[in-house]
Amino acid sequence: MDVVKALNSRFTCRAFKQDPVTKETILKIMEEATHSPSWANTQPWEIFVAGGDALERIRRNFMESYANDEPITPEIPWVENWPSAMEERIKELGIGRFKHLGISRDDKIAKNANWRLNFKFFDAPLVVYLCMHESLTEWSIFDLGLLSQSIMLAAQEHGVDSAPSVNLVAYPNFIRKELEIPEELMIVFGIALGYKDEKSPQNTYKSPRRPIEEVVRTKGF
Repeated sequence: MDVVKALNSRFTCRAFKQDPVTKETILKIMEEATHSPSWANTQPWEIFVAGGDALERIRRNFMESYANDEPITPEIPWVENWPSAMEERIKELGIGRFKHLGISRDDKIAKNANWRLNFKFFDAPLVVYLCMHESLTEWSIFDLGLLSQSIMLAAQEHGVDSAPSVNLVAYPNFIRKELEIPEELMIVFGIALGYKDEKSPQNTYKSPRRPIEEVVRTKGF
């Protein structure tokens, strides 16, 4: 698969089949992805992959915490106030997805059930957790962002779909305990991996992108 095709075909999978992804495939994806660049080749990432019984225990704890309205406490704080243009795009995404799924604006039960899928990890058979040392700064988070994209593109090459989401690390204590992640490592981000459920309408919505003329400013050529 060429790079442009991979970029255009990648999407956030919100409904996975239960078909397993082999350990061999996952290790190939990770090996390819770790060719990502990083500041002075620091390679600040530490990667933990959960599947099987380990992931099921994490998933169960997440779903129970969500059902009990426990506070969401990712180790990288959420944005409290988005700039107005970004807030508008968030609203646009929600309206578009709910319309596509046939969920009305006032249907709180259906909206809650849809939101709950985040804490069910979209039924993914695997979740990749990206960590870095607590002493590092936003520059190393940037490096983990580069790695995240590389993981998802490498997964595309192997026919594996992905879902990057901050909600996958919403309750980090369960992840840390189950995967024995050292205290000095921050749990930064999660990427669900697996094979998409082709029959689910969750996977047929394509989020819009801003016109390139609005995004890119040029000068001097």
